[in-house]
Amino acid sequence: MKEAKMLKEGEVGIIPTDTLYGIVAVALNEAAVTRVYALKGRSPAKPCIILISSIEDLALFSIVLSERRREVVSRYWPGPVSIVLPCGPTVPEYLHRGTHTLAFRVPEDASLRQFLRESGPLIAPSANPEGVPPAENITEAQKYFDDHVDFYIDGGERTGAPSTLIALDEQDAITVLRKG
Repeated sequence: MKEAKMLKEGEVGIIPTDTLYGIVAVALNEAAVTRVYALKGRSPAKPCIILISSIEDLALFSIVLSERRREVVSRYWPGPVSIVLPCGPTVPEYLHRGTHTLAFRVPEDASLRQFLRESGPLIAPSANPEGVPPAENITEAQKYFDDHVDFYIDGGERTGAPSTLIALDEQDAITVLRKG
């Protein structure tokens, strides 16, 4: 898909995710991630959720799952649950923003997982400037971002809730941070 290739080349786009529209960039491209933060006016202290195509993509972020953690994430993925995991010292600061944790989600939608296999893992905060309601359709997203993003993919109305956000601490205890 040409949009996945554009993302791999460092561009930024708006796509429908399994929950809301997201403003996306390849997670391992610092310049593209920085651009998303600027476009959204996002607080530099807030890490973004990263969409991945499978549990195996966690290795790209130096995350090795214990058997217990693998059981937990397998229970929720694929699906609309984002999971915060501790990350190692090799993960770039521009991703974890000093938290030394990252939130990941494997979407339930098979076509979105295929897109992620082509593009690589994507940061995917909601498609809206900070403090404004998320875009529910491509027209609203275009009003927010106009020609400041490189492409738009229309996925119809997206009026759902954001993903549920849970965290696994060092002892594998689960904490619900946000209900979706």
